[in-house]
Amino acid sequence: MRWRSKQLPALLLGSALVAGVLGIGTMATAADPGAAQAAPSAAHAGHMSAESTQASGDDADGDGYIPAVPQVTGVTPSSATPPPRYFHEFQANCSVTHTAPDDPIVYPGQAGRSHDHTFMGNTSTNAASTTASLYGGSTTCKAPADASAYWMPSLYKGDQKVLPVGPQVIYYKTGVTDYTSVRPFPKGLRFVVGNPLQTAQQFRAHKGFVEGWECGDSFFNVDIPASCPNRPDVQLNLRMQAPSCWNGLYLDTPDHQSHMAYPVVKPGTNDNMCPASHPVALPMIEFKMAWPVNGDMSQVRLASGRGYSFHYDFFNAWEERTLRAMVDHCIVGGLQCDPRGYDQSHPEQGAVLNAEYRLP
Repeated sequence: MRWRSKQLPALLLGSALVAGVLGIGTMATAADPGAAQAAPSAAHAGHMSAESTQASGDDADGDGYIPAVPQVTGVTPSSATPPPRYFHEFQANCSVTHTAPDDPIVYPGQAGRSHDHTFMGNTSTNAASTTASLYGGSTTCKAPADASAYWMPSLYKGDQKVLPVGPQVIYYKTGVTDYTSVRPFPKGLRFVVGNPLQTAQQFRAHKGFVEGWECGDSFFNVDIPASCPNRPDVQLNLRMQAPSCWNGLYLDTPDHQSHMAYPVVKPGTNDNMCPASHPVALPMIEFKMAWPVNGDMSQVRLASGRGYSFHYDFFNAWEERTLRAMVDHCIVGGLQCDPRGYDQSHPEQGAVLNAEYRLP
């Protein structure tokens, strides 16, 4: 059944604005359906403008809501606890393609409107990108079926842009305890993780924060360290996780976040499950980025500002059969897979993709 009213997501957006005033990353519980991803929305609104919801691309009427077709309703968040498996993930390793002051999620159709972004995956990504333009396109991801677009603010040292070298690690994991309940992303789903206007405290408290900025033996930095060991083996690193629970209704919403949520803690346990407001468990994306810069870091910054302004965007354009096969084999199957869907600790399980990283 198609969801015909936009009232519920509007209420969620309102909750997001309130949460944003209170602070990002407040711990949620199963009794807290706000679901913890809503909070960044208020700050991210400053990165938007009224023009960013104009009619363009996939949003024909320009209201910022892109309905899923079909919409997923009647789902109850799984509270099951399957047999424990330490890993349930695969990698989508993708190299940098280009940089541009574009953002097809926040500023669709408005070339040059954004701060500079570093793009990975789909080679054609620009301000005018849509599901149709990305799907089936050329990609720098190891699996040709992954034509998704991934991007983040560009990093500079002084006026010199510093680009990650080689395939960057993008994990697809489970964010919920019941890893068997995870299903593939719907075609065309897009969202923003974090926001460029967050404070250092908000970045540290964000549910997607893993270990902050790292270099050498320095970890959990909310800002880019002032210096890093000046050695060839030292790079600047950052990991950040995305929300993995979907409301099942929209591929995008006006704030680009409230259709997604982070898992919540099941009362009386240490288990994670999706909240009732966002009951559909999807893969949890984790960026693990590395920039070839070290030594004196005092002039290192992001295009969006200080290190704690880091955020990133995801626009799904996977070929559906391949994504489902990877999710079912690696995440639902409880394996630690490489980009071919192969777990070297369980060779008996085989690989999803062939030597050319394609589905046989």
